[in-house]
Amino acid sequence: MLILMMTHWKKYLVLFISYFLECKSEDAVHQNIRVETADEGADVIINCSYTTTDPRPTLFWYQQKVNGFPKYMLSTYGNNEEEFKKSFNASLNTQTKSVPLTIKNLRVSDSAVYYCALKPTVTETYSTLIQKLCVSN
Repeated sequence: MLILMMTHWKKYLVLFISYFLECKSEDAVHQNIRVETADEGADVIINCSYTTTDPRPTLFWYQQKVNGFPKYMLSTYGNNEEEFKKSFNASLNTQTKSVPLTIKNLRVSDSAVYYCALKPTVTETYSTLIQKLCVSN
């Protein structure tokens, strides 16, 4: 997970990176926790490594703006959302088992949390889902 924030008086972007893990024990993604500053207009690389037994893994990047929901950005097999094609890129490296996200020409509007995820991001089951509602007074 990456949190990108702008401090107006210093013109720096502050990056907070942590990790987001997949549920299966043999499949996981790893993002180091760190704080980074970068000038507006700079290029930034956000690292994400993975562990899986899948020989052709599919990884995704998501962006979550303040008070928003995670938004799909791109996958390692080229299904990029139009708004992210110009400044965002991620390439799968099966040798190092990583999929770094590159943000080119960093802007204040890039301030967000960035998540790396490994497919499957949702587990499918063949049972009926039941939602239990709780009402409290």
